Amino acid sequence: MDVKTYMQQVGRQAREASRATARASTAAKNTALLAMAAAIRAGRAELLAANAADVAEARGNGLDAAMIDRLQLSEKSVEAMAQGLEQVAALPDPIGEISDMKRRPSGIQVGKMRVPLGVVGIIYEARPNVTADAAALCLKSGNAAILRGGKEALRANQAIAACVRAGLAAAGLPETAVQVIETTDREAVGHLVAMPEYVDVIVPRGGKGLIERISKEARVPVIKHLDGNCHVYVDDAADPDKALRILENSKTQRLGTCNTAESLLIARPVAVSLAPTLCAMLASRGVEIRGCEETRKLVPQAIAATEEDWYAEYLAAIISVRIVADVGEAIAHINKYSSAHTEAIVTENYTNAMRFLREVDSASVMVNASTRFADGFEYGLGAEIGISTDKFHARGPVGLDGLTSQKWIVLGDGQTRA
Repeated sequence: MDVKTYMQQVGRQAREASRATARASTAAKNTALLAMAAAIRAGRAELLAANAADVAEARGNGLDAAMIDRLQLSEKSVEAMAQGLEQVAALPDPIGEISDMKRRPSGIQVGKMRVPLGVVGIIYEARPNVTADAAALCLKSGNAAILRGGKEALRANQAIAACVRAGLAAAGLPETAVQVIETTDREAVGHLVAMPEYVDVIVPRGGKGLIERISKEARVPVIKHLDGNCHVYVDDAADPDKALRILENSKTQRLGTCNTAESLLIARPVAVSLAPTLCAMLASRGVEIRGCEETRKLVPQAIAATEEDWYAEYLAAIISVRIVADVGEAIAHINKYSSAHTEAIVTENYTNAMRFLREVDSASVMVNASTRFADGFEYGLGAEIGISTDKFHARGPVGLDGLTSQKWIVLGDGQTRA
């Protein structure tokens, strides 16, 4: 069938399945998740073989190192997928949770009940582990899912999809509760984001170009972040050893993730003593320094930063460095140039720390911790469907609660309004 007809069919099946997942018991959902984990472990060899074929083709097509890093699976990452499914199974089920019940003068009780969003469409590049994470979070939150992975991970995604279907069948849930799109035709994405009759929300995960396209074309709400220009600010009250460790981890642990630090700000009172040390560490790890004029005077190997550098998400061994007067100037710089993803302050000054937390307008704000902690697993969400820098409907790492909504409920005993 043609792509439009195929996507309409997928949408109809997802809408129908969403009614089953919305009413599914916690036990049934957990049974499915645990069976998925078992299927992934049992099929480890097949998953790795499928992924190896994907990686070989990606290298042959000239994909960059950051994309290959996201694409590649290992024994460890396959086990992590299985454990992620088990961890989501162990999380409390949010569906049906009633909160904020209050009795009104009329005698009625008014409160809220947590409910699924319905059908969640997820569009992502590389990262085949997203297939398992997304299936787990959507199912546990009572949603049906339509997953459209990148063509570079098609084989691995289909292998994981088979494990997901096996888990759903084991629990007596419709296999169409999680559908992985089988075509690599880009037209499929255009249809997926323009089917409000079948899809309730879209979550794009990938490069800026993909997310910009989705945001422009979508006819349903989108949970997204465009890029990750994350900052580490070293305050004049910073512990130098903490600053060195936090910066090293934030920037160099992995270069190609959205929570990697791309910008370093240093308070002027400690710049002379700390900038050379911090930048020497970065240089020893192969990181290119692009600095302001003050930075270049203190760090001879730094090259001149442009205005564009302050906005940049490099996803590479490059960092921008600026000397600022104090915490106030650091906050102003971040709120102007940041992508509102994740920012960290290194300081022993409580007042400065609290001001940074209050005034920095980003989805995750940290004190004395690496920006790399901005992650659903690290936040205790079990896994994440993505990270949102929007302020509605979800913000930061999006886990189970972010895939639900609340509706008002009223409990009465025959009351009528006067």
